[in-house]
Amino acid sequence: MLSRRQIVEAGCAAGVLSLTAGSPLIAAVVDPSTLRRRPDAQPASPYENPVTPDAVPARPRVLVDPSIDPQLVTRARAAFDRHRGALTRTETVAIVDFAKSSSEPRFYLLDTNTGRVTRHLVAHGRGSDPAHTGFLQRFSNAIGSEASSSGGYVVSTYYDGKYGRSMRVRGLDPSNSNAEARSIVVHTAWYAEPGIVAETGRLGRSEGCFALPRASLQEAMARLGPGHFLYADRIA
Repeated sequence: MLSRRQIVEAGCAAGVLSLTAGSPLIAAVVDPSTLRRRPDAQPASPYENPVTPDAVPARPRVLVDPSIDPQLVTRARAAFDRHRGALTRTETVAIVDFAKSSSEPRFYLLDTNTGRVTRHLVAHGRGSDPAHTGFLQRFSNAIGSEASSSGGYVVSTYYDGKYGRSMRVRGLDPSNSNAEARSIVVHTAWYAEPGIVAETGRLGRSEGCFALPRASLQEAMARLGPGHFLYADRIA
């Protein structure tokens, strides 16, 4: 016969498993026999969700707003984990879904503690869409391509440039390693405003930068400053 303590522990284990299994984001499977935290374990962002045989997160991975493609979230999380050492801030990440038309909000600012997102328009590079269809056709990391690049980035610094206050980014993957050499940044632009979509059915194109509406850039600079992670890709 099970003791009272064993019954209580079994019930707690079942509760944790039911929560993690309910997440569409491929939450980690937890062995009930390891439901204890190391004394030296530090709390982590639910986006990171580090699981070891001796420690489990205080809560399961958060449910991310379903407006972001779950497969894209999975890729972004893998890139986040891979580049964790390059990041100094993790409470907010940006995910850009370049599978969507430029007429749709596809630049997501994700709160990693709650899973909530705000959605914003963003232009892609002219080299990624030569015919100006409104859809990204290809990525390129080549200098002079004027195309958007896929992969993980870390926001480096603020600066004042052609489009006013902007944010530089550094590419973390082979697919965007030339970001700094190409002067890829996050900035505002007249051709990224919602009114352009109303007039033409799509945004204008950048030279590979992440061009946002002015109001969206203000939020991005407030929440996605230096040390934060940005991930851009598309699910074919």
